[in-house]
Amino acid sequence: MIQYLPILAMIVLVILFVAVSFAASLLLTTKRPTRAKTAPYECGIVPEEEPAERFPVRFYLVAMAFIVLDVEIIFLYPFATVFEDLGGYGLAVMGVFLLVLLVPFGYLLSVGALDWGPARQVADRLVRPVLRAAGLPSGVAERPSRASETEAA
Repeated sequence: MIQYLPILAMIVLVILFVAVSFAASLLLTTKRPTRAKTAPYECGIVPEEEPAERFPVRFYLVAMAFIVLDVEIIFLYPFATVFEDLGGYGLAVMGVFLLVLLVPFGYLLSVGALDWGPARQVADRLVRPVLRAAGLPSGVAERPSRASETEAA
């Protein structure tokens, strides 16, 4: 029990530091808002108009995927340093850990959470699709049938 005392002391110090920081910011700040103080700051440029729209939900999906992958890397580093001591069991546990984190990332890729913006539109024009219609040779593109052309006209 005594071996966990430094960790407990660090947790108490962190909570105390956060509480003192919030209290100091509330007590020491001035309460005189002006138009310049309440305006959003963007690289020193005063905004001339309101933003056109909010951030799309896909932006937050990308941000959350980035955080998850960062946490994964944080856990992979200690694993790599003590790999020999863990043996096969450690390898299996890390494999399950990677699978649990990479499957949702694969899902995000499959639903197109990362396919947005003009770069995706350019890539769609330049790159042929991987999946082709069954029975066509690899160099032959599928052409619309005559029946669909006459129906469109």
